[in-house]
Amino acid sequence: MSTFAIVKNLDHAIDEPARIKICDSFASRLRGLMFHSTLARDEGLLLVGTRDVRLDSAIHMFFVPFDLAVFWIDSSLEVVDKTIAKAWHPAYIPSRPARFVLEIHPDLYSAYEVGNKVEIIHA
Repeated sequence: MSTFAIVKNLDHAIDEPARIKICDSFASRLRGLMFHSTLARDEGLLLVGTRDVRLDSAIHMFFVPFDLAVFWIDSSLEVVDKTIAKAWHPAYIPSRPARFVLEIHPDLYSAYEVGNKVEIIHA
């Protein structure tokens, strides 16, 4: 059974936040959005790690045929890095340690800024 959440930006409101699927197992984090043909503007993933680290929160874009807005969030629920991840790019590593990786539609890139505090609300 899939678990979903909303990632609320506590520093400024997001008009239509995405409904995020939580990926907290090794297999679900590894698969991510591989082999999906599209990503709707109101969909995304939250990859959940066990601690704040750089390497374990790195992502790859192999077999992901579309760009993503990616936000790295640490255990204190602060956005510590962000990027537009390009389709098929080998790897993206955050500049600071993170526990969570939020992957959403690139149209929502401006929804979160480095330094913003967030709240993960299970839906």
